[in-house]
Formats: sequence, C-alpha cells, structure tokens
Amino acid sequence: MSQNVGGYLVELLAKNGIDTVFGIPGVHNLELYRGLTAAKIRHVLVRHEQGAGFAADGFARMSGRPAAAFVISGPGLTNIMTAAAQAYSDSVPLLVVAKNLGHADTRMVKKHYGHLAPSHIADAIRAGAPRFGDTPSTIVPLHSGKPAAL
Repeated sequence: MSQNVGGYLVELLAKNGIDTVFGIPGVHNLELYRGLTAAKIRHVLVRHEQGAGFAADGFARMSGRPAAAFVISGPGLTNIMTAAAQAYSDSVPLLVVAKNLGHADTRMVKKHYGHLAPSHIADAIRAGAPRFGDTPSTIVPLHSGKPAAL
C-alpha cells in the first residue's frame, strides 16, 4: 500500500521526537490522522483549536520535548494563533500543522464552497506562513527550542 503525504508527515514527526499530537480531526486533515496509528503517536482530542495550541504548549514546557497540534485551515488555524504566538514569544518548540490552501482551494473559498474562511483571511494566513519549499535557512530542527518552519 502506498503512503500519502499525511502519512509521511506523521512519520517525520515521530522521527523528530514527537510522540503526542493535540488537535481536532476535520475534513482537511484526515490524512494526518490516518497516519497516527501506524506511527504510534498518541492523539489528544480537544474541543477547540485554541485548547490544542495551549495544551501542546504546556506539554512542550513540562516535558522539554517538542509538541505538535493538528488543525484545519481557515478558522482552525486562526483559532490556534494566540497559543502559537505565546509559544513563539517564549521559544517553546511548538509545531502547528494545517493544510495549505492551494490555488484550487482558494477558488473554492472565493465561491464559498465548503469552507468557512473568507478568502482575504486565507490569503493573509498563507502569505505569512512558511511552507515546504522555502529556503533551507528558515528550517530549524524541532528539538532546538526555536520555532520550526516547514
């Protein structure tokens, strides 16, 4: 059976010392959740994305290991930003994983098909978020205590 990108990403998280992920499953991140059982990463279900961020932040502070949170794009990503900013300001190794809104998704957002975030919010989040393919100088190891950019 072939592995998808979500499975590879979860495997990469496990190889970098992440054994617990906080978050809420949603239609945009289901492939990440499918990879959790194979990687033997524990998932902590929360009721709100902000709770996922602060729980992951607290976990990283108490354990001394990096933590991760899975959220959906748009409103899920917006909801976790306060916790991510707090972790960033305190140099806590917190990784937020959300689906990137690609060109096809942006068209769907503008037509209001199956997505809650207005296109200007999605564009603003996408503009400020580093992505796979950015210059290698922006990528730091998860265990360094510095914010990681993928």
